[in-house]
Amino acid sequence: MDSLENTRLFEIDEITCALVETTLDEVKDALIEKGYDPVSQIVGYLVSGDSGYITNYNNARDKILTLDRAKILEVIVKEYLEN
Repeated sequence: MDSLENTRLFEIDEITCALVETTLDEVKDALIEKGYDPVSQIVGYLVSGDSGYITNYNNARDKILTLDRAKILEVIVKEYLEN
């Protein structure tokens, strides 16, 4: 009952980062399964904005298009700099 009396805070940034990471993992897996180099393909997409770099397999293209490219880059750079 005590937990119902306390206010819980949700960190939107943490949720967004987790969504980006999960989506990138799913896209990476789809690219690998189709025989593509995920690094080259994802970088190509991020630099150009051309979704043709991402396979349609397992809805990978639709998934990555739900994310803002700048947010993807922010999450990747943040992860790199923190590790």
